[in-house]
Amino acid sequence: MFGIVGAVLLAGVITLVANFVVSSMIDAQNRRNELLKAEIAQLDKAIEQILALEEQKDRMISRMEVIDTLQASRPEVVKLFDQIVSTLPEGVYLTSVKQSGKKLEFNGVAQSSTRVSAFMRNLDAAESLSSPELKVIQTGGGSNPGAQFTLFAAQRAQPGAEDAKAPAKRTARAAEAGK
Repeated sequence: MFGIVGAVLLAGVITLVANFVVSSMIDAQNRRNELLKAEIAQLDKAIEQILALEEQKDRMISRMEVIDTLQASRPEVVKLFDQIVSTLPEGVYLTSVKQSGKKLEFNGVAQSSTRVSAFMRNLDAAESLSSPELKVIQTGGGSNPGAQFTLFAAQRAQPGAEDAKAPAKRTARAAEAGK
């Protein structure tokens, strides 16, 4: 009789010890899980900050590229106006010049339509202008001798335009190196 009661008591003690060991292992794993969740939350915040910094870096790089492009194209405007002045034949007067992208619109007055055609030939031969296209020519009579005209021309890419892209390439390489 003592053997059966002892075996039952021994089985009960073993069950309690096993239960205690398993529950302590479960508690330890739960603590590790909580620690991992806290670490993951911190890493998620760090990732958000890194993404925000990457976005800010990209905005700064694009601003630098715009500034580099503007710096490189600064003398281009002066050259363009110098080229326009040098292509104007005597007797042709411009009343307005508009630029839309690489297309220029010239409005003006000439002493005759032959002066307008001379202006067009000069534009076509110019270094930075090409493809002159006459839109309107109105020859006046009486009090307004001469011809009013509207003429379009395209701006050619400058030989140094590749040099203007070099700063943008530098910033792109710098961005790649920073990754």
